[in-house]
Amino acid sequence: MADLVKQILAKPIQLADQVTKAADEASFFKQECFELKSKTEKLAALLRQAARASSDLYERPTRRIIEETEQVLDKALSLVIKCRANGLMKRVFTIVPAAAFRKTSSHLENSIGDVSWLLRVSAPADDRGDEYLGLPPIAANEPILCLIWEQIAILYTGSPEDRSDAAASLVSLARGSDRYGKLIIEEGGVGPLLKLIKEGKMEGQENAARVIGLLGRDPESVEVMIHAGVCSVFAKVLKEAPMKVQAVVAWAVSELAANYPKCQDLFAQHNIIRLLVGHLAFETVEEHSKYAIVSMKPTSIHAVVMANTNNPKKGNENADGDNKQAQGLNRSLHHPLGERPRNLHRVITSTMAMHNVTKQGPNQENEANQNQNSLANGIGNDGKQGNQPLHHNQNQTNHQRNYSHSGINMKGRDNEDPETKASMKEMAARALWHLAKGNVPICRSITESRALLCFAVLLEKGEEKVQYNSAMAVMEITAVAEKDADLRKSAFKPNSPACKAVVDQLLKIIEKADSDLLIPCVSAIGNLARTFRATETRMIGPLVRLLDEREAEVYREASIALTKFACTENYLHLDHSKAIITAGGAKHLIQLVYFGEQMVQIPALVLLSYIALHVPDSEELAQDEVLGVLEWASKQSSMTHDETLEALLQESKSRLELYQSRGSRFHKLHQ
Repeated sequence: MADLVKQILAKPIQLADQVTKAADEASFFKQECFELKSKTEKLAALLRQAARASSDLYERPTRRIIEETEQVLDKALSLVIKCRANGLMKRVFTIVPAAAFRKTSSHLENSIGDVSWLLRVSAPADDRGDEYLGLPPIAANEPILCLIWEQIAILYTGSPEDRSDAAASLVSLARGSDRYGKLIIEEGGVGPLLKLIKEGKMEGQENAARVIGLLGRDPESVEVMIHAGVCSVFAKVLKEAPMKVQAVVAWAVSELAANYPKCQDLFAQHNIIRLLVGHLAFETVEEHSKYAIVSMKPTSIHAVVMANTNNPKKGNENADGDNKQAQGLNRSLHHPLGERPRNLHRVITSTMAMHNVTKQGPNQENEANQNQNSLANGIGNDGKQGNQPLHHNQNQTNHQRNYSHSGINMKGRDNEDPETKASMKEMAARALWHLAKGNVPICRSITESRALLCFAVLLEKGEEKVQYNSAMAVMEITAVAEKDADLRKSAFKPNSPACKAVVDQLLKIIEKADSDLLIPCVSAIGNLARTFRATETRMIGPLVRLLDEREAEVYREASIALTKFACTENYLHLDHSKAIITAGGAKHLIQLVYFGEQMVQIPALVLLSYIALHVPDSEELAQDEVLGVLEWASKQSSMTHDETLEALLQESKSRLELYQSRGSRFHKLHQ
């Protein structure tokens, strides 16, 4: 850096010396040349001072100011050389306007002001005290640029308090304009901001992290910050910093991931996912994930039963007795995705108990190894044992509170105020939402932890913003699982306690249908359509009810979700189509096809077509004259511009015509 600055300064210093020498040799306009010489000498002294302080100079304004100064000195040299002309004829034919001297003198004055400002702004904070730096002449055309230079220079040389204030100023600039944000990046602001996040005091760390988040508005800017090392800095903060700082960093992660999805994997490589899930789990569930396992002695009937059942050395008689006891417990909590657990806490504690059973002793070692993957999701050896009750004692809870979640330093976290804890969960969920979007490995990492249980708890008990971000995260995870069969089968098994807990909360929200969580929850249930059993129809009724007297967006999302149940790709499309008809869905869909907005008409028509295709002999469809509806729709250009939809319409009509004919109701509606 110092060598580079010296190279930049070398040429203008040489030019200044040449101007001084040429001014001494002037034959005419001597007074004007003397004034230029005086200002050039002053400028040369400042340039030499800058060369001596090159290690402290801030490169970006140095380069800009010195380039401008070099041009001024070059013009001054050309002007002074003209005044050295000897001989009468040469003097007569050498025209030097007096205005040229005034203009050059003014430019030299500006260069003196620019270099003086550069020295002041690059000086350590203690040396310049409370001196007001002002704006250099070069800022006349772009004052904001010089303001950015000043704040970045303070980030390099200022006291901790000054650096925090400078970061706060950059927050205001970055928030106010995308262009200012790009200038902060172009002028080298990312490096000192990341350094402040790592080493500054809490307020400075917060401000710097907020700037980084605001700068990540486009892929190019995020890429610059990724190359500058933002991933490793954020990982360090999420592991060790105060919770207030971690909350802002989690928000910044969400911003960068949202605007540049390619950085998702880079964050995952730096353990950001693990750390975020750890923050989400803190005081949400008592023990968290495959990343941080606490070994506990079995203190519940369930744990004892599981230990006896999994021990191959037990006698048949004892095993039979224990199995009967376990079966009795299973019956008391029977939940084939058709009956909600009485208490979400029971699901959580049951899931944890199954993980701890594998720690009982060497007799279960082989069994534990075989079931490691399923246990990470809280599933027992037979996939059905997650419903057993577990009664934790207070000592276990106290022991777990002091445990370090996923490598995070949890010291003092219990003393954080509730608002800070809620903000941390809100931002952790937001970051996981954007990191999970479209990314299979990250979704797999999230679902293999206790994150789904955390989301279930937060959907039920979290604050409004925490609930929303959790719902959006679940929606994105399920959207990925919908397209990835392996993830769907591993993370959303019907008998998985975590899956059951999440589905229960999604359905509660859909049944209430009175919050901003409705749309993401409807979408999430639709994404899970292929995971439900034939006997599982309890989600159909609430979704069908959303087709009646709702906003257009709700109509649309409900239609799309139900289509995922009724479409041909769903193995149980026949059962689900019948359930939709039974719930009265056909009547609502007919109204939406006829009278709904275009954004609603197409999804409603697609769903109605699938139902007609799969259940053409339905008496309800005949009574509702669905065939007439499909014939009318097939003649509307706005509904048949899509070839896939047109083919579906024709196939559905053909199937219906085998069983039904158009009734009079269709004609009455259009007479």
